[in-house]
Amino acid sequence: MRLVLIGWGAIGAEVARLLTARKAPVDLVAVALRNPARDLPCPAITDPAALANFHPDLVVETAGRAAVLHWGEAALASGADFAPASTSAFAEDGALDRLLSLARVNGRQVLIPPGALGGMDALSAAARLPLDRVTHEVTKPALAWAGTEAETLCDLPALTAPHVFFEGSAREAARRFPQNANVALTTALAGLGPEATTLRLIADPTAKANRHRVVAEGAFGRMEITLDNAPLASNPKSSALTALSLVRLIENRATPLVI
Repeated sequence: MRLVLIGWGAIGAEVARLLTARKAPVDLVAVALRNPARDLPCPAITDPAALANFHPDLVVETAGRAAVLHWGEAALASGADFAPASTSAFAEDGALDRLLSLARVNGRQVLIPPGALGGMDALSAAARLPLDRVTHEVTKPALAWAGTEAETLCDLPALTAPHVFFEGSAREAARRFPQNANVALTTALAGLGPEATTLRLIADPTAKANRHRVVAEGAFGRMEITLDNAPLASNPKSSALTALSLVRLIENRATPLVI
């Protein structure tokens, strides 16, 4: 399978490293960068128009929200499927519809990876019947919220117990707390959508890791998914599971067994 990665930060480099270490049947044919002056295992490209020259089967974005639309459109137009890690791009009205329209025209797919989350397959399956509610709690160490709007909503250094400083829709959470927008939009896309999905953001002075807890109820029954994510060794601000979920997605497109 011919793969192009958009971005070569901590996530993109780790995905490539894992694919090589696991001897995945994948040929990394190009990496897209703003600045091509990097030591790469394959050619670098800076212009989305050049993407078609590499005839990719799959294009995976790890470069951030701003890269999603123009590289996604180029990928789908070139005949490749497109997997955006930065699902926060879909907080913008009409952004996902633009990509889906192009995917339909070209007979391709937009693949949403679970990223730092788990159980999105179960949530998406449950949404085939009516869902009553979906709540996603994001708990981080209190001081991990420093530099965000949380500082104006509570006294982070003075907290002695877990404190819910925001509760609202996934769309509002993505707008006001963009560092959590990817997980907010992923849960929303899998379930009830960005307006009906509730995000609850929690500062916990005793927390040691980032926790995601998703609770859904509906005609299917009830589910509760909890993850305590370890950080990526090369970038503590990212979850190791984010890179691993992309490796799984890529391998599922390239191998005969899909799980």
